[in-house]
Amino acid sequence: MLAALFLLAYSVAAQNSSGRQPRLPEERFKSGATTLHTFAPVAEAARRSVVKFSLDGKTVALGAVIAADGFVITKASEIQDGKLTCRLMDGREVDAERVAADDENDVALVKVRASELKPTEWASEVTSVGQWAVTPGIEETPEAVGVISVPSRKILHKRALIGVLLDFETSSARIREVMPGMGAEKAGLKSGDVILAVNHTPVGSSEELTRTLRNYRDGQAVQLHARRELQEMDVEVAMSLPKPERMPRGFNREERMNRLGAEVSQRAEGFDLALQHDTMLQPWQCGGPLINLEGKAIGLNIARAGRVASYALPVPLVKQIIEDLRTQAGTAGKHEEKQGRCSDH
Repeated sequence: MLAALFLLAYSVAAQNSSGRQPRLPEERFKSGATTLHTFAPVAEAARRSVVKFSLDGKTVALGAVIAADGFVITKASEIQDGKLTCRLMDGREVDAERVAADDENDVALVKVRASELKPTEWASEVTSVGQWAVTPGIEETPEAVGVISVPSRKILHKRALIGVLLDFETSSARIREVMPGMGAEKAGLKSGDVILAVNHTPVGSSEELTRTLRNYRDGQAVQLHARRELQEMDVEVAMSLPKPERMPRGFNREERMNRLGAEVSQRAEGFDLALQHDTMLQPWQCGGPLINLEGKAIGLNIARAGRVASYALPVPLVKQIIEDLRTQAGTAGKHEEKQGRCSDH
């Protein structure tokens, strides 16, 4: 494989030395057929631990086998209601059932009707920026390749708002305008009100208020302590995602530019910890393992987030999620068994 990579690089160098403007053939692009074929030996062993999920006949996600008796983890938001099936490396298509989920990190535990599967082998070493990252599928050649570009970090949820525009020219967190139809208006806040605290934590400026609210997501409610003229009051305000047409010009411009021309995952944010790599995944190519050159999994692909940004949950977090999901599934099973015994009486 290393020899093939050397020859590929040598070919590019030769084109450069000719004096002509080089144009790399598409098959040698990072996602091209020649490049993917070069990494086939790396993906060979790992693909035995990969499955492909379909919902009502449409491919929606890959999955990583975690137990020989048919337990698989995958991307939860893609596994919705419908007929769920699973294709294995040997070509078999079997039924599957979602049995538990970690909504915070968008991981689902699925029971596949198959046995003697090969569990994913997780890497023990620390992942480094710049190392190769390969996404195996169930075919001989991998789905995609890339490199780790950013070390593990928390990925915040999509920015939710209380529904106000703040006056940044004052030293306090003063409301300049209340946005119609959002939580602040429904809670009775008005232009000129000053927000003093969020969930009993004091805030002294508009910048501090903005940073504090960034920790909350769509659907959550926050307790705000505010002042209107000489009177202080407490209100509960629901956080929500703004409609684009209601936002000021330039709001979230960086996010929109990052996603320009890229088909991103339905859920591409809000993870406790994630590695960022530059692999150009399709949304359905998430949910399975991300491996190193030794064929060991360095993470679980969880989202395509932008033009050159995909996220993978790192191994320590994945292992903790697996443990929690197995416990959750076991508890649920015992509860159903108990309920069944009670109904018999």
